[in-house]
Amino acid sequence: MVSDHSTVAAMSQDKEVSTIAISKFKATCLAVLERVRRTGRPVVVTRRGEPIAQVIPPAPPERATSWLGSMADKAEILGDLVSPSSEEGEWEALQ
Repeated sequence: MVSDHSTVAAMSQDKEVSTIAISKFKATCLAVLERVRRTGRPVVVTRRGEPIAQVIPPAPPERATSWLGSMADKAEILGDLVSPSSEEGEWEALQ
């Protein structure tokens, strides 16, 4: 274990876990959150040496599927799509 001014680094499951005192976390919260997001390494926040919280990176976003074909099997074709819906004699434009 390596100690560096209230920050302790330990190895856990091939990921480095940093520990930071709550007072230092409060002062550098945004920087700590950005570091967790950027590196993917969790940070444990302690109070008097006791862990009280763990900041972990978010799960990777689910990969969006292609929109092509997303409506497959959602509709049913009834009747003929090519022919006119009414007889030509009923069209006002042809009269």
